[in-house]
Amino acid sequence: MEKRLLSVEETASYLGLSPRTIYNGVAPKSKKPFPVKPRRIGKLVKFDRLDLDRYVDSLQS
Repeated sequence: MEKRLLSVEETASYLGLSPRTIYNGVAPKSKKPFPVKPRRIGKLVKFDRLDLDRYVDSLQS
């Protein structure tokens, strides 16, 4: 079974980005917010793989 919620590092790897890019995008006062909203579980920041796939699919339009 594959994980559905990914950490910032796993999300960066999944999208081929730097983890720093993701961290900068989810910062509270980010000038360029990351287009996919993270799920926050306590202090953890997780991204839903389905949301990431929808975002990537929308880029192809």
